[in-house]
Amino acid sequence: MKRIFSLFMALVVLSVSCLCVAQAYSFDDLDGEISEYPVIIVPGYGGAGLFTAEGKQVWGPDIGKIALGLLENIARTGRALGEFVLGDPQLLGEVVGEQVVKELGVLRCNPDGTSVYPLSPISVDAAETNTAALNERFPDGANTYELEIQTELKKYLDPSRIYNFTCDFRMGAEYNANMLRDYIDSVLEHSGAEKVNIYALSHGGQITATYLTLFGDDNKVDNVVMTSPAIGGAGIAYDPFAGEIDFDEETLIRFIEQGVMMEEDINWLVKANWLGILDDILYAVKPYFYEVMGNWGSIWDFMPTDKYDDAKELLLDETKHAGLIEKTDRFHYEIYPTIGERLRYLREEYSMNISIIAGYGNRIISGMDEDSDSIITLSSATGASTPPFGMRFADGYIQKNDCDGKYKLSPDMTVDASTAYLPDNTWFVKGMFHAFVVFDDYTMELVMKLLLTDEITDVYSDESFPQFRDSSSLCHTVWAHFDNNPSGYINADSKSLVVTNVCANSSVNITAVVCKGLDIQFNVDPTVKLAPGESIEISFEGEIPQVSGKQADITVYYLMDTVTPTGYRTQGYTVLNGDMVQPEEDIVPVGEKPVISGIFADLLKSLGLYEIVTMFIEIMLFAFSAISV
Repeated sequence: MKRIFSLFMALVVLSVSCLCVAQAYSFDDLDGEISEYPVIIVPGYGGAGLFTAEGKQVWGPDIGKIALGLLENIARTGRALGEFVLGDPQLLGEVVGEQVVKELGVLRCNPDGTSVYPLSPISVDAAETNTAALNERFPDGANTYELEIQTELKKYLDPSRIYNFTCDFRMGAEYNANMLRDYIDSVLEHSGAEKVNIYALSHGGQITATYLTLFGDDNKVDNVVMTSPAIGGAGIAYDPFAGEIDFDEETLIRFIEQGVMMEEDINWLVKANWLGILDDILYAVKPYFYEVMGNWGSIWDFMPTDKYDDAKELLLDETKHAGLIEKTDRFHYEIYPTIGERLRYLREEYSMNISIIAGYGNRIISGMDEDSDSIITLSSATGASTPPFGMRFADGYIQKNDCDGKYKLSPDMTVDASTAYLPDNTWFVKGMFHAFVVFDDYTMELVMKLLLTDEITDVYSDESFPQFRDSSSLCHTVWAHFDNNPSGYINADSKSLVVTNVCANSSVNITAVVCKGLDIQFNVDPTVKLAPGESIEISFEGEIPQVSGKQADITVYYLMDTVTPTGYRTQGYTVLNGDMVQPEEDIVPVGEKPVISGIFADLLKSLGLYEIVTMFIEIMLFAFSAISV
């Protein structure tokens, strides 16, 4: 029964995944002067279509065709499902994998990294790939990239001034950086502009960072915004191919919750690891995906640098893959190590406004225990230093670089931004999943300001856009910060915790606010109902210690009028209120000792009940302590 339920849930997950990026936030018009430079969209992985010489589109993937192929062979598919339910995933992996190769095998590359078949993007000409031209040719929006971002851009720019960089995403970063250099020249010629602005997402961030590293001295770019950039690779590229899959189903579900802007919490469905089935399926299908993708230069540029040598030894042959190895060695050993220095140089030498926005606070969904946006490790995206996932820097930790005396530790003390490629021009958003800047009004407005205006030159330009911030996407229900302080920090000036209901439709009652790490008690009135968008100031009793570098976690428990009515959110805060405390260790586990431990805790976890039980215990303890006071 568990495997049947797991298979059903896996299908639900895959179906809901297709609904991600269904809607986005919108905000009021920008203040200030809007840049007249055209904008080039450098898309995320697989965003660009690929065509045969005859004009037939062979990418993007049509999941419907794969599903139809499975149904056409219904007898074998049915037997495979039956064997899987009985505990053997091998045949199901073969059936799905063979269909994947049938539909996507045309994308294979030779061992030297060149394409087996002559494929190319729809066009490399700016006149044919600006949004106005593409919309005329494809009224359904096909081959137009990052539509949510473009919806906002169209408020300020004519579609003819928005360009879609068409790349062969299978090829390596340097190959596509050269393509981007040529494309920029084409855009300048077509638009008559002197420079361009660039918005790059995910894989597009790796391409753009490589372009800037190699060709930034051309000085043809003004503003660059890279969101969730895969600059140093993507952890999800290593785990499946190296055979170290430990799929994090809960993170995947939360990813989907944010992607479809869901106010209900459905991740409790997998607290008991009911989707462990996905590991079995991925192991069985892996050889077929590798048959298609194993020689793609981009996959090898995606390998995190600290994993690259091991993966190369495991999967590549020095003679057979010599051409591919030569290209990807150059990226890992020559280009990538210089990216941070080059980005800083370009900002200084040419006043090029280069910015990065990255999410963190999630484990890689494929199993790697590193802080990430669920797809790309934070260290790869930003160059920042992080402890292993589930750990934090100890109280009093001293950041690695001084940064002219600027404090560069995240409020939850899991990020040291002093080592970032751009320490003063990188924004970190905890709880934002990969590529989801469009689902948070804070990040969406930040993107537009950075891309289209000169209002923000660094993380200190506007206190509304601090370097570190917890996501206020509606899937988190509530968002909290202390008054009279930047988001995530607290000092003696703070008199209350400001809690906001970030839902779009659901009202919220705050039932408890629990602090771990500081001796303060919050005064909560659970009868107060917060309408969507409404905030409340919750006062507290107790003293803020006269120290700096001390970390605390505050959990807001709430009731809401949805199918899943009870929930909570924990945010990290750092005290900056005096002399720095002296660290006793380098890193420590995140959070304090749980209220339930031992065999009973293990039993609750196996049943998927641990978090709901501990939540009610914490609320009851809070209520009793409030009565005693």
